[in-house]
Amino acid sequence: MSKQSSVVQVARAAADFGDAADAVDRAAAEHLGVNRTDLRILAAVRLGGPVSAGALAGAVDLSPPATTEAVQRLVARGLLTRDVDPDDRRRALIALVPATRNALDRLYGPVRAEGHALLGRYSEDELALLADFLDRGRRLQLDAAERIRREGQALP
Repeated sequence: MSKQSSVVQVARAAADFGDAADAVDRAAAEHLGVNRTDLRILAAVRLGGPVSAGALAGAVDLSPPATTEAVQRLVARGLLTRDVDPDDRRRALIALVPATRNALDRLYGPVRAEGHALLGRYSEDELALLADFLDRGRRLQLDAAERIRREGQALP
């Protein structure tokens, strides 16, 4: 196989991996009865622990008003809490309710465990190569997203 063929094969595998991860997220959102933005918010709160609205907006790349609207929707559904920060009463902290944390762990826990087991099959050098590829690919994708945003609306 030529190097060009290998590049195409790996690029296709990376795209397929992204599509498969997207399928997991779609299934989880459907299971929880939330939209994909709300799922991103729940995941960010799961990873970051109790978090301020401003930090959450940055983590999920939403405007503060859009984040506030989504948080209010999720609080009303009983999936999140929004309480005054005991260290700074001017600020609210957003957290998962235990049932939401349990649901996310139940949905994503097996994928996480199986992924770690799969990664455990690789050598340290192979893992370093994979981590480098994924980090560079993530940066490439984020740069592409920014370039596309700068282009503005292309269709009437």
